[in-house]
Order: sequence, then structure tokens, then C-alpha cells
Amino acid sequence: MRYAQGGGLTPAEQDKREALRLEAVKRFESGAGTAQIAAELRVTDRSVRRWRAAWRRGGAAALASAGPMSVEKLTSQQWQRLEMELKRGPLAHGFDDEHQGWTLKRVKLLIGRLFHIGYTVQGVWRLLRRHGWSCQVPLRRSLERSEEVIEGVEGRSLAAGKTTAAHMGAYICFADEAGQSLIPPKGRTWAPRGARPIVRVAGRRGGRVNIAGVVCFKAGRRARMFFKLHVYLGRRGEPKSFAWNDYRDFIRMVHLQLGTPVVWMWDNLNVHLQQELFDFAEEHKDWLVIFHLPPYAPELNPQEGIWSLLKRALADFAAADLAHLTQAIKRKLKKIQYRPHLIEGCLPTTGLDLNGLINQPDIADST
Repeated sequence: MRYAQGGGLTPAEQDKREALRLEAVKRFESGAGTAQIAAELRVTDRSVRRWRAAWRRGGAAALASAGPMSVEKLTSQQWQRLEMELKRGPLAHGFDDEHQGWTLKRVKLLIGRLFHIGYTVQGVWRLLRRHGWSCQVPLRRSLERSEEVIEGVEGRSLAAGKTTAAHMGAYICFADEAGQSLIPPKGRTWAPRGARPIVRVAGRRGGRVNIAGVVCFKAGRRARMFFKLHVYLGRRGEPKSFAWNDYRDFIRMVHLQLGTPVVWMWDNLNVHLQQELFDFAEEHKDWLVIFHLPPYAPELNPQEGIWSLLKRALADFAAADLAHLTQAIKRKLKKIQYRPHLIEGCLPTTGLDLNGLINQPDIADST
């Protein structure tokens, strides 16, 4: 009798599990002990004992995969239709708009509506798992976002930016802003099951460290990253964030550090659209060209990846005050500056095709 699989495994997972069992057979034949096999294959002792018993009864053939324990009620054509309907989202099927996610109960109801086939909640879980679906935290997108506009603007602005950068021999630079208060991002830690750990952080919310950052790419040169900080202490009349002249000075500093013309790409933040910045770009058009990315599309900006790395490094960081937080942010960002592979790694996740803009690090260009 062949070895039956759990109904929730995908075909790939079934193949992997079968390969483990067949690898265990070789060790059974060589006389290896249960504890040794479990440690080498990274499985439990109980699994090894169960496999050994099946092997003794029927040999290696008894450990071959027999597929899922139950036969699917849906045909392949019905599953394809169900998958297509699931991708449309629950709102398209009249479910409550207060919760925009699929639950096992909702999928069960949808199967009944579409095919008049009864499934249990556990059966739905096994069905989804078998076809490679899993429960995930969704990405958030703005309601004002327009995919048609983004695809059109992104294609035109990026193509124009690449062409301009190639013509000028310039770095193409993606700029963005972020901020961090004394309350740190949440991170994960190990603790006894059922005893949730406590991380002590500052209770007051006064003050904030604002960060302007830019990642720069150019063919034949290593990727670069620069940043500028603005500490807001919460005092009356104090500017809360960067002004247009701060961005002007930041652009000029990046240009001097790179030693080449720059093609500057950023979003449509109000301060980015001030006339003074357009006048500044026009005045220095021999080395500066500015393009704007489409609205509500942060995933197109590689600088967002830097913020993700920074927040991961600051997870559960208990800062005593703003000075302590500022020092930590500077230290984390400087570590990223000296690791070009981290900067380059932020580009592919955006899906942008910048052919030829990234090469191996150039030692002569080191800071």
C-alpha cells in the first residue's frame, strides 16, 4: 500500500515529502538509528518511526506518494473558474465591504453559489492549500490610485528619465521622504508560547525625525544612497518638515558628491511642485532634469526599499529621546550606504527595467 498524503499539501510539497521518505529508506537499509535520521533529515522522531514501520511492511514502494487522501469535488475547469472569481475579490461578489479579504467561510459560500457543491471549512482549507494558496497579509493601495494612469505615466516618465540620463551621462536618482517618531516599528522576537513578550517604548509622541533619501544608479558605477535629516522637536512655530530650499540644497549636495549630472525622479508631494524648485531646475538644466512619478504608486520608487530596511533595523528600538533616535537612524543609514548590494537589491522589487544602469562596484567611486 502506497503512503497517503495529507489533503492540504500542494503537489510540490508532496514531491518534497516523498523525497524525504525515500532518502530515509537509504538510511534504514544502512542501519542508521531513528534519532540520527531525524536530525539529518530535519524531521521528527515520530515521523521516522512511522516511515520505518511502513518500510518494514511493504518496502520502499510503501513510502511512495499516493496523492491526496481525498478526491477533489471540483473539476479542473471548475477550479480555474473559482480561482478567477477569487482574484476578483470579495467585493465583486457582494460580501460586506468592511472586510476586503477572503475567509474560508466566504470561499465555502462562493463555491456553493457557483457550483452548488457542499464543502466544509476544513475541506476549503485543504482545497486552497493543494492549489498553492495561503493566508497572507495583503498590500495596501490607495482608493484614488488609477492603474491605467500609473502604467502610462510610469512608462513615459521612466523611459524619458533613462533616455535623458544616457544622453547626459548622468546618474538617475529616485528620491523620497520618511519619518520616525519615538514609538518604534513593531518587530518579532522569541518567547514562550502563550506568554507574549513586552517591549518598553517611550509613551510620549512629541517630536519626529524626518528623512529625505535618494538612491542613485549609473552604468559602470556602483549604486549610491544619500540622506538628509530634519529633527522636529515639537516647538511652536518650528517647521515640521523640509522646505523647498532644503530640497534644493539636498539636490545640489548629491550632484557635488556624484560629480556628474543627475536625473531626479520623485513623487508629487506639494513641496516638490513649488515653483522655486522648477526655477532652480531651469537655472541648472545643464546638470539637472526633474521628472515626477505617478501619484499613489510608492512601489515604483526604489527608495521605499531603503525605508523598509531602516524600519526593520529599528524594530522594537527603545530610544531615550530624539537625539538617541537621530543617532541610531544615522548609524543604520550609513551602514546601508557602504553596502551597495543592499541598494541595488531595492531596484528589482519595483519591477522597473533599468537595463545597463547597474554594474559591479567601481572602486574608484568609493566614498
